[in-house]
Amino acid sequence: MFDLLKKKIQGFTKKLTEKAREREATVSASEETKKQEGKKAVGAAGAAEEKEALVEEKGVEKRAKGIEGKIEKKLVEKGETAGEEKITGKEIEKGKIETKPIEKENEKGIAGEPAEEKPVEAEEEVEGKAVAEKAAREKPGETAEAPVEEEKAVCQPAEAEAEPVPIEKPVEEKRAIKPSVSIRGRLKAVVSGAIELEAKDLKELLWELELALLEADVEQTTAEEITSEIKRRLVGKKIGRKENLEEVVKKEIKEILLQMMQTEQRDLLKEVKQKKDKPYKVLFLGPNGAGKTTTIAKLTYFLQNRGLRVIWAAGDTFRAASIEQLEKHATKLGVRVVKHQYGADPAAVAFDAVKAAQSKKVECVLIDSAGRQETNRNLMRELQKIVRVIKPDLKVYVGEAFTGQALLQQAREYDKDIGIDAFVLTKIDCDSKGGTTISLLFKLKKPILFVGTGQEYKDLSKFKPEFVVERAVG
Repeated sequence: MFDLLKKKIQGFTKKLTEKAREREATVSASEETKKQEGKKAVGAAGAAEEKEALVEEKGVEKRAKGIEGKIEKKLVEKGETAGEEKITGKEIEKGKIETKPIEKENEKGIAGEPAEEKPVEAEEEVEGKAVAEKAAREKPGETAEAPVEEEKAVCQPAEAEAEPVPIEKPVEEKRAIKPSVSIRGRLKAVVSGAIELEAKDLKELLWELELALLEADVEQTTAEEITSEIKRRLVGKKIGRKENLEEVVKKEIKEILLQMMQTEQRDLLKEVKQKKDKPYKVLFLGPNGAGKTTTIAKLTYFLQNRGLRVIWAAGDTFRAASIEQLEKHATKLGVRVVKHQYGADPAAVAFDAVKAAQSKKVECVLIDSAGRQETNRNLMRELQKIVRVIKPDLKVYVGEAFTGQALLQQAREYDKDIGIDAFVLTKIDCDSKGGTTISLLFKLKKPILFVGTGQEYKDLSKFKPEFVVERAVG
């Protein structure tokens, strides 16, 4: 309100000042004109009259400023005002200011009726009043949070939220691997009593089979070679007219895959028991994170349950905390760990473990090694040294079942530099199809001894090719 009043007074003051200046300029021009015309007396009288008017206007301006200062001082002292006031130009010219309340619409919104004038309260009074009203609303024994809870309840939507729709897992559709025999071929089957498969009958089947193998993480050249071999064996094959064509062909495909996956079989348990020059030495190879340490613990659990004793060699002297990780598993399984300091020669650690097993007549030594990529030549030479010094009975490559072509490439390099005897594939439970195993068996012809199926020590199973073929082809 004060700002509004101040602005109005300043506006009128500005207008009076401009008017006074205009009159002063007019008087000066008039005096100059009268002097030139020789009317000195009339000019002097007119000038005096104009000066008096100017003095009067300056007095009004001075009084207006004085009134403005008094009003401001009064408002500061009281901290309130009776409402907005309306000031007219005539009243200021007279030196008097009369205030009139500005008409407002009342709460009912009826035009013409003046609204009740409410004094503007200081901030402290407003806050105090709000606190008092809040305290008055609260009942004895209730906390201040009760009204807040009511406000929250009011803000909630009237309609209850809809229950979330359960997301169903999509059903995995298997590819239709079946021959498409032409009408001509079927007519010939009526006469001969059997369907003879031709190359054009197998075109769609072989295309779907190759896609199924690729989707199962089978390496591309492996998938192409497998489909070519299947085509060679199926073309010209005769199937009885009464036999289920699709089932017979799928059975043939599975048998062909199993034959192509055949490798030299190794029975670890049998080899450990039959070896005369104990201990039986197993060296574990593979990249970081594939699960070598966990596989060592699982295999130990497997051997212990069959009456065999085990000693571990902490040959990973490169990775921080690798020895502590091995010792943690050893404590749970009751296994002795032979270890040196970090940075020590892993071949020396393995040598000491073998000597300890010989002195205690322990049947098996499992040797851990630092995880490394096949491109790290220095670490690969360390493995070559372990092989020369210890002459392990079995070199096992540990890899993740779902890494696909990367696993095949790494295994090839390890086999070239170190020589791989067998595989253990971990995390087979995370592999959707198992095609990596098909690539390994078909390309490297190395047996897969075990597959890891979980995190527990008991989650180590013997590998069965039928399981993989069934998952890949269906």
